[in-house]
Amino acid sequence: MPRPFTPKAITANALLEGDVIYLSATGEWVRALSDAAVFTEQAAAEAALAEAAKDRMVVGAYLTDVAPGENGPEPTHFREDFRRTGPSNYFHGKQEAAANV
Repeated sequence: MPRPFTPKAITANALLEGDVIYLSATGEWVRALSDAAVFTEQAAAEAALAEAAKDRMVVGAYLTDVAPGENGPEPTHFREDFRRTGPSNYFHGKQEAAANV
C-alpha cells in the first residue's frame, strides 16, 4: 500500500553560489522556504519538479516534505531544517549573520 502524499516543496542548490533555493508559486527560485510553493497533489508536484529540473542554473532539484507554519511552509525533517542554515563546517554567510543577532 503506497504512503499517502504529504505537502511538498521543491528545493535545489543554485549552480553558481551553491545556496539552497526553493521554487516559488510564480516559478522563480527563492532563497527563503517561507516563499516556496507548496504542492498538495502528487501529479502537480511531480510535473513541477520535472520542469524545475530542466533549469540549467540549479543542481539536484527534489521534492521535500513541508508543513504549514505561521510564516509559510516549514520543513518536517531535520535534514531540510539543517540545509537551509548553510554550510556547517564554519561560521560564514548566513550562519555568521544568525550568530550575531
